[in-house]
Amino acid sequence: MRYLEKFILPDEDAEHDLAHKRAEENGGYLDCGYPCMIFPEKELSELDFETTTLFYGGNGSGKSTLLQVIAAALDLQRGAPAGGGELFEPYTRACAYRMDVDEEGRSVALPAHSRMIGSDDVFEYMLAARRTNEERAVRTEEEKKAHASLKFGETLPFQGMKDYDAYRKQVLARQRSLTRRKFARMFAGKQIKLLSNGETALEFFRIHLKNDALYLLDEPENSLSPRLQLEMKELLEDRARYCGCQLIIATHSPFLLALRGAKIYDLDSVPVLPKKWWELENCRTYFEFFYRNRDLFLK
Repeated sequence: MRYLEKFILPDEDAEHDLAHKRAEENGGYLDCGYPCMIFPEKELSELDFETTTLFYGGNGSGKSTLLQVIAAALDLQRGAPAGGGELFEPYTRACAYRMDVDEEGRSVALPAHSRMIGSDDVFEYMLAARRTNEERAVRTEEEKKAHASLKFGETLPFQGMKDYDAYRKQVLARQRSLTRRKFARMFAGKQIKLLSNGETALEFFRIHLKNDALYLLDEPENSLSPRLQLEMKELLEDRARYCGCQLIIATHSPFLLALRGAKIYDLDSVPVLPKKWWELENCRTYFEFFYRNRDLFLK
């Protein structure tokens, strides 16, 4: 499924006008020109999207900035804040885009639950799970102590509904079928099962990539081993092929660059042009390394 068909960036003249206007507003100076002067130098003015579109490039190539700009222009949901800089907001307002059309020629609507997901969102998910477990561990110990006090202590009075919760808790503590461990879990909550960072990150994407939506993903391979990157590749291919999702991904993972049917923009080239994944420098570097050492694998 394709929702977003085209995205148009401000040209060099438009960027100059934005910077000049803000400088005048500031009294003749400009603190930060970001994200201007990134894409005109790459001769990149517009992007045409497929169901899966990838932005490839080294650090500082602008692939994450592109995602930030598109997400802001489309007002997508996001966890981490949008890119900074005093020109970022006026820059995104100067962008234009075109949605795809349906069989009757009507522009398709952007699904409301479309969103951008970055590495910070995944790491915050991991940290939140750990914090929750730490809090629940403390509460579990407190509830275990409360269990003994309620079970063997004096019976609490019941004089009205204000006493109901405490009275009910004591009744439960005195039930033979409810062990201390089950009692503590009932009132403290069950701890979240934590896996490795990579497995937790992959589980995050399994949970948050819903059907029928546009997703912008910034380097989703972070924290993933090669085996898990292949699992991520399969997950993303399934979401795009069977679940009505459109994916726009910034990545330099050779596994994700090989996503089936993906259109890849090489942001390391000038002008920025679509390329095949096996033509990219990153992938060829891997190939050449393993090819030089092929005898070690063929023994």
